[in-house]
Amino acid sequence: MDRQNKIINIDQQGNEIHFILNPDAEWPLGTPTGKMLTDTDRHSFVYVFDHESGYRYAYFSQDSWNGLVDVLLKDAHPILVCNEETLPMEGLKEELQALIFNIEGNHNYGEEFSAAVEEVFQPVLEQVD
Repeated sequence: MDRQNKIINIDQQGNEIHFILNPDAEWPLGTPTGKMLTDTDRHSFVYVFDHESGYRYAYFSQDSWNGLVDVLLKDAHPILVCNEETLPMEGLKEELQALIFNIEGNHNYGEEFSAAVEEVFQPVLEQVD
């Protein structure tokens, strides 16, 4: 099940930030859609893949958010890595930034989730203010 499709580590290599997927994840995930969602129950951002059997997801739980902050602040390329295979996550930056600005001050995502996003992504939010 997709619960295993969680980012477990982050590694910066040059202008790329590698998000290491749990080695037990469903692979291949499919084609990147360029879309991101939130899963407020899991306190996660979710990158969506189109797969022949439907959609599959990579979950960015709160312990991986600093890597997402770096993607936005350093204008780095986000790369998903699973068992030595790499996959660029096109559209992640634009989608993530839109979500963050939509979540700021918006408790429709849940007060706890919104507060956590505002705290971790504060450097990104301050760039635009």
